[in-house]
Amino acid sequence: MTEKVYNIGVENTMEIIGGKWKPIILCHLRHQTMRTGELRRAIPQITQKMLTQQLRELEDDDIITRRVYEQVPPKVEYSLSPLGETLAPILNQLCEWGENNIDRRRRDCGETIHLLNRDDVPKLKAN
Repeated sequence: MTEKVYNIGVENTMEIIGGKWKPIILCHLRHQTMRTGELRRAIPQITQKMLTQQLRELEDDDIITRRVYEQVPPKVEYSLSPLGETLAPILNQLCEWGENNIDRRRRDCGETIHLLNRDDVPKLKAN
């Protein structure tokens, strides 16, 4: 096993959940188990290749679990692992900070910013 050295603990955190897409994926999985297609619809800017890569890395780091159902067509679901669940408070704070910052920028800077989903508003299930 190779030796790793971190100057501060957040380096380890960012190594595992850092980047553009992983925190977004994890924020969606905080609330529910999701299939690949559901994640793609929830994150329309991500490519299928990048989504697959990020999901594999999160699974390798034991942050998410992947459940495969033996059926035709195959069904795969992703959810936070017990270790991933420990990130929920951090992810909640990141979402809240972002929403508050958007509100501030709209109010103080007059920016036109569209926020399609607020974390503090329950999402309605489609029938």
